[in-house]
Amino acid sequence: MRGLLPLCRGLGTLMNRPATRKAGAVGSWCGFCGTHSKTKAHPSFGLLFDIDGVLVRGKMPIPAAKKAFSKLVNSQGQFVVPVVFVTNAGNCLRQTKAAQLSHILGVQITADQVIMSHSPLRMFKKYHNKCVLVSGQGPVLEIAKNLGFNNVISIDMLRESFPLLDMVDHNRRPKLPSNLVSNLPKVEAVILFGEPIRWETNLQLIVDILLTNGNLSSVHQTQKMPHLPLLACNMDLMWMAEANSPRFGHGTFLVCLENIYKKITGKELKYEALMGKPSELTYHFAEYLIRCQAMEREWKNPITSLYAIGDNLMTDIYGANLYNRYLEERIARTNPKAVAKIAAATGTATAVPEVDEADNMWESEFALPAATSCKSILVCTGVYNPKAEVPSDANQCIKETVFHGHRDFRFDPALVEPGHIVKDVMEAVELIFEQEKFMPQ
Repeated sequence: MRGLLPLCRGLGTLMNRPATRKAGAVGSWCGFCGTHSKTKAHPSFGLLFDIDGVLVRGKMPIPAAKKAFSKLVNSQGQFVVPVVFVTNAGNCLRQTKAAQLSHILGVQITADQVIMSHSPLRMFKKYHNKCVLVSGQGPVLEIAKNLGFNNVISIDMLRESFPLLDMVDHNRRPKLPSNLVSNLPKVEAVILFGEPIRWETNLQLIVDILLTNGNLSSVHQTQKMPHLPLLACNMDLMWMAEANSPRFGHGTFLVCLENIYKKITGKELKYEALMGKPSELTYHFAEYLIRCQAMEREWKNPITSLYAIGDNLMTDIYGANLYNRYLEERIARTNPKAVAKIAAATGTATAVPEVDEADNMWESEFALPAATSCKSILVCTGVYNPKAEVPSDANQCIKETVFHGHRDFRFDPALVEPGHIVKDVMEAVELIFEQEKFMPQ
């Protein structure tokens, strides 16, 4: 997984892959406004947009984004295709992010069109009534409760109850001896929403919780395994804001936590779940929301193709290709001819993976996916193009030579090969419409 990345291999294969699904044009009844519309194209595809580096840089819209969205909404401001915004941000509620996007892009976006890195946590119901410690910034307690967690404590609450544990900053050390009196319940799981503000405090107290099995009144037990369940959202090592170069993301914080834990205990930190892009869990949730939009609008065609537009090979492209592989394997498992073909090609009868526990969790929550493909499109306005001027050769945007993906994701060169490379999101939308022969009226 670690090491140099041969990104020049095989780009042409995916970049020239033809699209096979086409949309029809029929009359429709509008599920939003309750009125008949004239003849319109019914899409058979959905769009998954990354936000930072694709639509915005910090709080400023990328110029191509507004042009692109003028093609995606009709004169009534309704989307002509199902659209979901998939971001690894996790410092606010979905409705807050939807309101921000609506203001920036000038189109009406609802909370049900937004997936934050933490959104799939609503599926982890077995933790909803446990005492969970949450780390991140923004309204972390409100976010956790909005996701279904009923017994939540924050790093700040821990620090206030155990002030002697936060000692790195000399100016914040207690001036007088402190009697530790705490009514906080024993922590039963840890959830990492995103990068915190004070890394040293969060790193120290999270390690304390893991090494004391949730009871900060006790001493470290470095030999005790396994540690408490740990769930992490957003694995981005870097992200693109207004600065010329990418900034540290939550993935960088996870690298610190993992290495500190291993240095102290000699053992690997284990995650109960990793979510946010490139996790398949996040893309399955996105596909579910795409289906919901199509049903609400009463579009006739099933949504069989997904297009994921992003600026980061290690999250957006890797994740879309990983989910595409999952969809292909799922189809193969249910198609005897496909299984036989794969078996003949590989010389083994077990070429197609079995359904695992994660698949069962997705299917019980969202039902089977309807999509059969998830195509990746890389834009050159974010992480892979820090300069204002886009290179004339779009392939120059692929500069990564080291695998920036998370430790627990296996590196596969094919997974970081985008289906297409385009200048910006406007070109991405035009390409998709052309591939799908889609002409909204």
